[in-house]
Amino acid sequence: MIPPTLAQRCRTLLRCASREAEGYLELGMHAQALHTLQRRGQLVHGDARACFLLGESLRELHRYSEALYPLRRSAELRPADSDTWLALGWCYKRSGHVDQAAQALEQALVVTPDEAILHFNLACYYSLLRRPLAALRSLKRAIALDPVMKSLVEDESDFEPLRRDPAFELLLRSIL
Repeated sequence: MIPPTLAQRCRTLLRCASREAEGYLELGMHAQALHTLQRRGQLVHGDARACFLLGESLRELHRYSEALYPLRRSAELRPADSDTWLALGWCYKRSGHVDQAAQALEQALVVTPDEAILHFNLACYYSLLRRPLAALRSLKRAIALDPVMKSLVEDESDFEPLRRDPAFELLLRSIL
C-alpha cells in the first residue's frame, strides 16, 4: 500500500474539520466550530467551504469584522456561492459598511443573477443608503423571481428610511 502524501493528509484533515464544524454550527455551538477550524490554521484559507464555515462561526458569534476576511476568501474561491455573498453582506452591514454590503451583493449578482434573496437584500442595503430607485428596482426583481419576497417587505426594518418617501410609497404600491 502506498502511504498517503502530505497533500492527501491535509485534504483529509480539512474535510474532517469542516464536517465537525458544520455539526457544531447545526447544534448552535459556534465557539466550538470556530475552534475546530482555527486548529487547522492556514489549511482553511485554501478551501472555500472551510473559509465559509470559519466566517459563519465568527458571524454567529457577532464578530462581524473578523468574519469578513474568511468570507471574502470563500467568495474568491467559489464566486457562485450565494450563501457566502449573503453572509458577507450581512457582516459588512453589521460592521457599519452598508456601502460595501451593497457592493458585495452587486458583485454576487454578476455571477448569480437569478437569486431572489440577493436582490431582496440588495434592496434593503440600497434603502439604508437612501437610494430609493435602486432599492425598488432590486425589490421588483426579487419579487419577480420569487413572489414570496413580497410578504417580507412590510416587516423589514431596513426599508424604514424610505417608507415616508412619497415616491417610494407610490412605487412600492405599484409592485406590491
